[in-house]
Amino acid sequence: MDAATLADTLTSSSLLGGCSAEELADIAAHGAVRTFKAGQPIILQGDPGDTLWIVLSGLARVSMVAANGREIVLDYAERGAVLGEIAFLDGGERTASVEAIEPVEALSLGRAAFAEIIGKHQGLALRLLQAMARRLRQNNTVIEADRAYTSGPRLARFLLRLMMGGDDDSETRLKIALSQGELGNFAGMSREQINRQLSAWADGGIVALKGGRVTVLDRSALVDIAEAW
Repeated sequence: MDAATLADTLTSSSLLGGCSAEELADIAAHGAVRTFKAGQPIILQGDPGDTLWIVLSGLARVSMVAANGREIVLDYAERGAVLGEIAFLDGGERTASVEAIEPVEALSLGRAAFAEIIGKHQGLALRLLQAMARRLRQNNTVIEADRAYTSGPRLARFLLRLMMGGDDDSETRLKIALSQGELGNFAGMSREQINRQLSAWADGGIVALKGGRVTVLDRSALVDIAEAW
């Protein structure tokens, strides 16, 4: 692992996306690459947060168990995602679990090594604070919007988040085939709501349902639904 490879892996919106080549070189030099099999946990909720993880390849599922025992799917982490930053930075327990859905390769960085890097690169700490502030602002926006949207627009928003191609219309598949129950956990909807809404969209030619997979046939229509109040 070198600075150029790490820079190519990280997305611009990543917690470490604004790092310089010198900072990335130090992170790569102090980190260790680990591999995880499908189904293997990378992070466990409640564990000490003494390691930061950067996904180099593969796909992982981020979830938490609420106080009432209900599992909530928070996200699906792809190549370039930074995991475990909350507990890593504040010294508390892990707030969520991360499990490899497919084989995952990830770079781990310990807190002591990271403190050494922060001490060496004076501007890194401020950029991290700015990145965390941007993420908090985005999360607040998502929470506010999800509360305002009805079930149809909410599901459309989550399907768009799961699409392989992002803003590119050329790719209509989802990153992972989710059961309706799993999709409900991710979107905060019941299985019955998911089934009813997907069936209606399938009848309207917006999505196709086959073998447990959802394929988006009309991304523009889904965008219109997602933006509807």
